[in-house]
Amino acid sequence: MDNSLYVGLSKEMVLQRQMDIISNNIANADTTAFKVESLAEAEDPQAPAFTLGGPQPVKFVMPNGVIRDFGQGSLRTTGAPLDVAIDGQGFFQLQTPAGPRYTRDGHFRMDDTGRLVTAGGQPVLDDGGGEITLDPTKGGVTISTDGVVTQGGQRIAKLGVVTFANLSTLEKVGDNLMQNTSNQTPQPATDVKLRQGMLEGSNVNPILEITQMIEVSRAYEQVANMINSQAQLSTQAIQSLGKVQ
Repeated sequence: MDNSLYVGLSKEMVLQRQMDIISNNIANADTTAFKVESLAEAEDPQAPAFTLGGPQPVKFVMPNGVIRDFGQGSLRTTGAPLDVAIDGQGFFQLQTPAGPRYTRDGHFRMDDTGRLVTAGGQPVLDDGGGEITLDPTKGGVTISTDGVVTQGGQRIAKLGVVTFANLSTLEKVGDNLMQNTSNQTPQPATDVKLRQGMLEGSNVNPILEITQMIEVSRAYEQVANMINSQAQLSTQAIQSLGKVQ
């Protein structure tokens, strides 16, 4: 196959992956604290290809990871006393069967044992790494902007909010949770404020994502047309050579 066809196919594969990411962004435009993603591209200059002059390097297009924008989403009021939004850069600490996880989704609730948990049931940790237990008989819960949880005028705990020096090492693991894939130690987030009765919205811009989807679709069509044209030229060349006596 002609080298240009291989390059075109590699570009189509990257565009398909980019379309998948854009579609996922649009699907999560209303997901609490969702962070928009984009695909980074790179060229692979090491792939060899054979030409009339011998093997020559050909630069194929390949994905180079997913970029995640951790910019602040808009805050919306819910009025639910256990809903908490992070205003600033930071993550709530959670304990799961698979180990520590982190999230900006503060849609919390109290489970049957009184523990403060996420919508998925993962315990929310305090600033010391312990679980937070509430007493439904002591009345309403108040959460201050610095994360102190009080109930019935008594301090119960302080929500643990942490940050990381390198956010690129955080990896999505489902259920709006993030995993720390490096050895870096989470540090207490100091430049944040917690907003009780509010949730952070997604930072996806649907109009921008739809515009990018159209651009990717057009680019894919152009590459497909180029591949078809090149394939037709190759076929015609072979047929012409076959007629030479």
